Amino acid sequence: MAVGPVDVYIIGFPGNKFTGRIAPAIMELVDNGTIRILDLLFIMKDADGVVTTLEAADIDEEGAAFVGIDVAQPGALGPEDAEEVSDDLPPNSSTLLIAFENLWVRKVVDALQAADAVLIDSIRIPVDVVEAALAPG
Repeated sequence: MAVGPVDVYIIGFPGNKFTGRIAPAIMELVDNGTIRILDLLFIMKDADGVVTTLEAADIDEEGAAFVGIDVAQPGALGPEDAEEVSDDLPPNSSTLLIAFENLWVRKVVDALQAADAVLIDSIRIPVDVVEAALAPG
């Protein structure tokens, strides 16, 4: 079976204002087969610069909205990822790293393999660039 491309999103929460309000949108994508969550990693830095990391298995009230998400590869995001992200994380803020497979692309990957074709590159265009290009006028 083909594997779809994997993305890692780094989502920031200034002021450590993590509410879990994004979890329903992520759950909808999981439930309808668009993505598969490979791993989740929460990183928090307090006002004194002390960093705390929570892996998917450690999520409790801090990320209660994510408790119901099935994580396919716990530990795929590890200490190196947490350290790299926490270096750039301002005090009194947090971030969610979420690695997910794009299941919707599997049919294209299967077709490429069947055609003995290879994907040479994939480019993600930033949202603001797309919005500007599509704006009227």
